[in-house]
Amino acid sequence: MRKKFGQNFLINRTVRSKLVDVLGAGKGDTVWEIGPGLGAMTRELLDRGVVVRAFEIDPGFIRVLRELFGGEAGFSLVEGDVLKTWREAGEGDYLLGNLPYNIGAVFLANLIEEGRLFRRMVVTVQKEVARRAAALPGSADYSSFSLLCASAYRVSPLMTIRGTSFYPAPHVDSQGLYFERKAGSPAYPAVFYPLIRALFASRRKMIKNKLHHFIASRSRGGEDAGALTGEILKTCGLGGDERAEVLDLKTFGDLAKTLEDRLQ
Repeated sequence: MRKKFGQNFLINRTVRSKLVDVLGAGKGDTVWEIGPGLGAMTRELLDRGVVVRAFEIDPGFIRVLRELFGGEAGFSLVEGDVLKTWREAGEGDYLLGNLPYNIGAVFLANLIEEGRLFRRMVVTVQKEVARRAAALPGSADYSSFSLLCASAYRVSPLMTIRGTSFYPAPHVDSQGLYFERKAGSPAYPAVFYPLIRALFASRRKMIKNKLHHFIASRSRGGEDAGALTGEILKTCGLGGDERAEVLDLKTFGDLAKTLEDRLQ
């Protein structure tokens, strides 16, 4: 066990089986498994006929996984830090993982922002991250991360998982999260994700000034950022005194689309 890898292994067999059940992957489906450890859920997936692409960083566990599953046709292993290796890992239909606390939100955000989307994801994360992922406009946990998740998935909380279900036991509770990919979701312009991060940098401040600064940093030299800000707000039916924490996904999408059209 290496503390630097944020390892807390899910030792509750009942919870593991429930998570695999909820994932719903069937025979022949490819599942990315993040942080397989000693392969408890890997074994269950393989027994269901699933093709497993496992991502593991710990050299000791890598050796064990190769010994246990290296001879099985449905198993492949990607070695190293998943934040660095996932982009070259090929395709996958589903994602399952007990995500390390220190990378959970960053990893999910990277996948979504770079367009690597799955039919379904089931993950366990720190409960605070779970609240942010599923938060709605106006709630205390609503953030740019909430919008990232909502832009591609319908997010639902699953069971709370107490620290005693893990080894070593963490000092905080975890939660299962269910991500179902949205059908026919719009293609957001490239400016969408940078825009929501910029406006949520001061989530309780009025969006007019934050939008002005964002436009000024991206507009061409001859453009009046103040006038353009006013036009974009008006086109989107906003007065400018709204706060990012109360704006929904559609409003952010409209802002991004209007902004992109004007800056082209």
